[in-house]
Amino acid sequence: MITYAVTGATGRLGRLVIEQLLDTGVPVAEIAAIVRSPERAADLAARGVEIRKANYDDPSTLAGAVAGVRRLLLISGNAPGQRVAQHTAVIDAAKLAGVERLIYTSILNADTTTNPLAPEHKATEEVLATSGLAHTVLRNSWYTENYTDQLPQYLKSGTILGATGGSKVSAATRADYAQAAVAALTREEDGNAVYELGGTAFTFDELADAVAEVTGTTVVHQDLSAAELASALQGVGLDAGTAGFVAALDHSIAIGELVTDSDDLSRLLGRPSTPLRDAIRAAQA
Repeated sequence: MITYAVTGATGRLGRLVIEQLLDTGVPVAEIAAIVRSPERAADLAARGVEIRKANYDDPSTLAGAVAGVRRLLLISGNAPGQRVAQHTAVIDAAKLAGVERLIYTSILNADTTTNPLAPEHKATEEVLATSGLAHTVLRNSWYTENYTDQLPQYLKSGTILGATGGSKVSAATRADYAQAAVAALTREEDGNAVYELGGTAFTFDELADAVAEVTGTTVVHQDLSAAELASALQGVGLDAGTAGFVAALDHSIAIGELVTDSDDLSRLLGRPSTPLRDAIRAAQA
């Protein structure tokens, strides 16, 4: 029997979860990676991980993918407008297969936020709540990589543009969220659980200061209105819809929807979240 299975296992988060399961000493025979393209999981297969092919959009592939699985990590899909149907198909398959617990990656404050990414997460949580499956919801805030991946751009322009109004974001590294997912997969839980996950909060001014300190390059934060940010993003090549979407995400930060005082992440990790400057150093390297 497969003890732990991870969907989206060739994605950046899923791959880290598989690697951390192995690093924590879980026997490779107890791990399955559920992927759409097995050829992309050749490195995991080489380590002995069982590769199971499935597609969120093809429910007929899901029954075999989750058969015999005790605990399933459902990493949310990345296709806007399709996630609820995709996630529901996985939940239905897991229920039919007798999965003991399903762990789902949601978004911070999913039940109250106006963040444009939230509705599909909230709807998935509602499907889980009525499924009868024992489940754990990991409400992840932003990835620190949302910012550190832009380090070359920050250094080239000397500016971090934002529309956050000086509010903070409780970002954490992808590796932190992966480790938290492993903790949720492997721990004994009574009933259902919801974790609000976020790292040590920072403002964009603090982000700019940290980038400047670590890199030795002057970088400043320029705070704009959401409309001004959308216009600036269109000026560098984004289409109007994408620019407006990014500005709406920053507005969600501005009104306090991506900050949390919960210590759930550090409790699952057994340590503080990765410091911002350490994440910037890793990105620079």
